[in-house]
Amino acid sequence: MTWDSILGWGGWGTVGSTFAWVVTSCLLIAGLVGCILPILPGHLILLIAAVAHRLMLGREESGLAWWSFLILAAFMAISQAIEFASGAAGTRWFGGTKWGALGAFIGSLAGMFFLPFGLLLGPLAGAMIAEIVVEKRHPKPAAVSGIGSVVGTLAGMIVKLVIGGLMIIWFFLDVFWIGR
Repeated sequence: MTWDSILGWGGWGTVGSTFAWVVTSCLLIAGLVGCILPILPGHLILLIAAVAHRLMLGREESGLAWWSFLILAAFMAISQAIEFASGAAGTRWFGGTKWGALGAFIGSLAGMFFLPFGLLLGPLAGAMIAEIVVEKRHPKPAAVSGIGSVVGTLAGMIVKLVIGGLMIIWFFLDVFWIGR
């Protein structure tokens, strides 16, 4: 099944332009909210909004170029990489060791299973435990390293929100200006 066969399906013509914009707008709003709330995959929802918009309105009426999906997917991948690395980067920034950064990374992965508090407590606990157990550091510098992981995670969340905003801006630029 190719992209053209999906777009060529006769049923898409029955979907009204207004309905398509309502669906697209709802998905864009949900995606932006998901950039903040960890329970929703925000950037993925933003990408799905663009794909749904193109499917509902077709190639010409949607205004979306095919390469726009690649750009949105790249934004999504960058955001995911930042999300996973931000806690570890914060640990290192605050003077933590490589083991503390690895602990923050593992803690952030484990913290995903304990939403929403696990997103901040996971890297904190991971960095502190790694600093104390593996590096044999005193609890005070280990705590500073853990606080660094929390600061890094919060900074990563802000960057994710900015990337979500850039994805929405790119979508509208392509629909109304670039793709026309």
